[in-house]
Amino acid sequence: MKQHIADLISAAIKTLSDNGTLAADTQPQIMVENTRDKTHGDFASNIALTLAKAARRNPRELAQLIVDALPESDTLEKTEIAGPGFINFFVTQASTAAVVAQILAQKDKFGRGLAKETARTQVEFVSANPTGPLHVGHGRGAAYGASVADLLEAAGVPVEREYYVNDAGRQMNILATSVWLRYLEQAGNGITFPSNGYKGDYIYDIAAAVRNNHSDAFNHSPEDVMLDIPADEPAGGDKEIHIDALIERAKALLGEAGYAIFFDAALDSILTDIRDDLSEFGVTYQEWFSERSLTTNGDVDSALNKLQENGYLFEEEGNLWFRSTDFGDDKDRVVRRANGQTTYFASDIAYLMNKFERGFDKVLYIWGADHHGYIARMKAACQALGYDPERLLVRLVQFAILYRGEERVQMSTRSGSFVTLRELREEVSNDACRFFYVTRKADQHMDFDLELAKSQSKDNPVYYIQYAHARVCSVQRKLAEQGWAWDREAGLANLDKLDTEYEKDLIAKLSKYPEILTHSALNYEPHQLANYLRELANDFHSYYNANKMLIEEADLRNARVTLSEAARQVIYNGLTLLGVSAPEQM
Repeated sequence: MKQHIADLISAAIKTLSDNGTLAADTQPQIMVENTRDKTHGDFASNIALTLAKAARRNPRELAQLIVDALPESDTLEKTEIAGPGFINFFVTQASTAAVVAQILAQKDKFGRGLAKETARTQVEFVSANPTGPLHVGHGRGAAYGASVADLLEAAGVPVEREYYVNDAGRQMNILATSVWLRYLEQAGNGITFPSNGYKGDYIYDIAAAVRNNHSDAFNHSPEDVMLDIPADEPAGGDKEIHIDALIERAKALLGEAGYAIFFDAALDSILTDIRDDLSEFGVTYQEWFSERSLTTNGDVDSALNKLQENGYLFEEEGNLWFRSTDFGDDKDRVVRRANGQTTYFASDIAYLMNKFERGFDKVLYIWGADHHGYIARMKAACQALGYDPERLLVRLVQFAILYRGEERVQMSTRSGSFVTLRELREEVSNDACRFFYVTRKADQHMDFDLELAKSQSKDNPVYYIQYAHARVCSVQRKLAEQGWAWDREAGLANLDKLDTEYEKDLIAKLSKYPEILTHSALNYEPHQLANYLRELANDFHSYYNANKMLIEEADLRNARVTLSEAARQVIYNGLTLLGVSAPEQM
């Protein structure tokens, strides 16, 4: 409807341009907004205010000229000029109700494919280090990223979902060494476990699996393991130096092949668990991209060569640096150390170049809020590689903070004292997790209220919305019990009988769904859709409570059931895009 009104205004402006009232090249951006006050109509435009100065006319006078030039339209009941020159549009009841027929005809396609955006977009999200199970903090990024990707796809934007597997680097070496040390412990040759090692129960399980397959093949005495190893932090040493020394000792004693067994066992076990966890959460990917592949296939070298050719690398004290300050970063960044090892940042640069070389027009990174400082250097790298930095998009997600009653639950992957995403899902359900995670803007702080998520009340938004869907399904069952059947065509033919404020409000709310879907998608804000669904459920419950469905008058009964079915369809569509089920009974 907004587009239709905008088209009418555009036609009026052309008429005024043709007759000399406005300049011949007048082609303004036409804004049509929903009104907040029903007495001001259904829609409003400030077009007269925006054109008044150029037209050298009083805004109200120009508004009247635009209204007089509007083409005839069966959708408009009347127009009014308000305030300094706003044009208010009142839409006929029949044209508003037409959305009900559209919803029932298009079903799950209603509101989809309306974005004019055609840029092929990659959405990379979660990408947690495979050093332990996903925890509740990762869950918010998973729910947000999956919803953003699904919304973009629904709006008509070509999308690919990707998980970047951090299967290289120091953290993975700490993980592999932690597994080996637990293996030694299970073989009866345990040492004091390093304070900087991974301590979760899953480390014992992986170690046990290696021992089951290889018995004592990789067993070594504590004396061999700890010979000349610097002291750990509890003994007055440095925990970082201590764990790094243990990593080197593990590589030396196990050899390349032996070390790879522990490394791969840890990676495969945890990555499989992450895949399963996300799949059960309704989150899937087209691509799981290996960080290690960037080195083995030469992408890191290619990226650094490109930066060198473009004049953005320099050497100092044996290190190779990227001149990121040339692009507004606060300092230059090392990409290759004096020992020849490339940095994490070098891999990130290579990964960015790889994305663009795969043909993506836009790349959307979804990061935890603690990565805020990383944006400037990545934008710098993008520009230095010769790409438009506007093609690189970043959205930050605040970790959700979980509360049990008044007690905040601490989370640490190293210590093993954390609540996993799987535990949270089992306690409050997938649906509650997926919905609660996207009820607030992603970069806003979020407290996850376990008790609210499990409650069966209108205060629990996901329950309240699902209950609206189930209520419509119950109407169909009750119709059958009464010996009646829903006559859809009769319902559509009698929508004019729906003249209460509750019915008008519900129809108006349904008509906004396509705009909400598109706006949520293009702004990467699934919370807009979540909030809309809550409002829609409220309008439906108000309508349902105020109007009896199972009445003798067939025409009105069918009209009310038809409107209810349209509401059910939109609720189903919206919940599905957020990864939430729409139960028929509750």
